[in-house]
Amino acid sequence: MDNITQIPASFIEQNTHFPSLINVLKAAFSDQDTMVPMRHHHDFPNPEVKEDSTLLLMPAWKPGKQAGVKIATVSPKNGQFNLPAIQGTYIYLDALTGGILGLLEAKSLTVKRTAAASALASQYLSRKNSSSLLMIGTGALAPNLILAHASVRPLKTVYIWGRDYSKAMGICEKLKNAPFHIQPIKAIEDKITEVDIISLATLSKTPLVLGKYLQPGQHVDLVGAYKIDMREADDETVKKAEVYLDTYQGGLKESGDIVIPLKSGVLKETDIKADLFELTSQKKHGRKNDEEITMFKSVGHALEDLAAATYYYNMFQNKQ
Repeated sequence: MDNITQIPASFIEQNTHFPSLINVLKAAFSDQDTMVPMRHHHDFPNPEVKEDSTLLLMPAWKPGKQAGVKIATVSPKNGQFNLPAIQGTYIYLDALTGGILGLLEAKSLTVKRTAAASALASQYLSRKNSSSLLMIGTGALAPNLILAHASVRPLKTVYIWGRDYSKAMGICEKLKNAPFHIQPIKAIEDKITEVDIISLATLSKTPLVLGKYLQPGQHVDLVGAYKIDMREADDETVKKAEVYLDTYQGGLKESGDIVIPLKSGVLKETDIKADLFELTSQKKHGRKNDEEITMFKSVGHALEDLAAATYYYNMFQNKQ
């Protein structure tokens, strides 16, 4: 175990350059040489808090090059213990021998690659001149999604809404030196009709984006609601929008934002325009004009973890 590289959250936090990480993900999706089985998703009861926890196992291999597996737990009621809902470790492997090369703190890794994936999608789906963003949610993903989106679009104004207004204020304080104006809001409907991009990262069971408010040209980025009983956008949003996924593999099975409208017939599989594999390899195209509403649903993919782990592992080695 002595020669296993340990990469802490602090290193990941301090050494993320979103344009570089986005390009790493773009290359990984367009190469299409990473082998990724469906992730293991195991719910297990947690009687003390009366809500299930979830164990996620996410392996990926780039034969002859890299391999790894993320082990993460999601415990939605962890706030009462002053702990994050998501915790985990990424085990980075030698693809040839199977030996462990590194252990990376998985929460930071996940947050960074998830934000980068949304920004990658935004390059294809949001209007190039998008200058305003509404962030819904105040967890660890929120500031990262804001910064990632700002790295690919000329954001001038950011609004943030959360159930806890003080958390929204806290993120504004954290980003007060960013090159855009950021302010908390008390009601989603106050700003949802005005912004170019709407990004959500919540554990909501009921839709927070209502299609009746959406305007031509907006881009909706759905990042939370990782289970089939969770939902961030309503049927009207799905009907109004051109729908895109990070991957068909996870997107069609794992999130209520897609699964529920598929089951009810509001959405057909053939209605889904493309995933990130198709967009990055230019097999399919994203936004076609400035009037259409686009919706991107991210559920996360082990390819993103492996690509990001390789990015941080190589950087860590180079700094030693």
